[in-house]
Amino acid sequence: MGKIIGIDIGGSITKIIGFDNSNIFSPLLVRATDPIASVYGAFGKFLSANNLDLSDIERIMVTGVGSSYITAKLYGIPTGKIDEFRSIGAGGLFLSGLTNAIIVSMGTGTAFVKADQTGVRHIGGTGIGGGTLLGLSNRMLNVREFNDLIGTAQGGSLAHIDLAISDISHDVLVNLPPETTASNFGKLSDLATNADVALGIINLVFQTIGMLAVFATRIDHTRDIVLTGNLTNVPQAGEIFTQLNQLYNVNFVTPPNAEFATATGAAISFVQGIPFTEIPV
Repeated sequence: MGKIIGIDIGGSITKIIGFDNSNIFSPLLVRATDPIASVYGAFGKFLSANNLDLSDIERIMVTGVGSSYITAKLYGIPTGKIDEFRSIGAGGLFLSGLTNAIIVSMGTGTAFVKADQTGVRHIGGTGIGGGTLLGLSNRMLNVREFNDLIGTAQGGSLAHIDLAISDISHDVLVNLPPETTASNFGKLSDLATNADVALGIINLVFQTIGMLAVFATRIDHTRDIVLTGNLTNVPQAGEIFTQLNQLYNVNFVTPPNAEFATATGAAISFVQGIPFTEIPV
């Protein structure tokens, strides 16, 4: 069997991975505003990086919002198109090694799917995501890049940003430690530094995503939550999800190559026999 290529075509970023002998290899991404250009750029870069010829590739599987632009086989190689939510679910389970979980795909917005051995079901989503991070940081801090926002947040404190349970009640509330957030940005002070505000923005976005995931586990009686997508690379997110782990007795998992979960799901869907649409031309 030849190698299978999974490609997740986003609005501005295209991700590609190879799948061979039950393992993924050489995940990489390219940035381009044109989805067709990004696909061919990513594919060419992938072949070059791995010293592969077109004859080494058995099949290409595409997914993502930009996959609608792919109307012909890529380089004449058999090409299939698979639903993005199925790719998210299949990729999340494969990378995490779990068989039953809520898969959270954190991109510009955030999607939630339930995945188990019976299939994948889209639960819903939220517009809160990477776009929110950048939009708020641009408006509030004049910071327009993820890495700059992450750097700005270093050393920040939420003490002058968020209202905590301890700020509004002297009583001990069951299952709610005093430091639990009562209101994001509900205590914004003139003393807040740019680092504090940057951390507050990050905390707002990831707490919202995390709580929606927790609610999903309650509905589906599932304890494991797999985090995927570009936002898994934000270092401050780890502590936020750890706090939610402890507070709600759930298990947030960020697997290796989490940002490539959807591309991974596209590739392994072919092997697993998950339904897809064959591009005939």
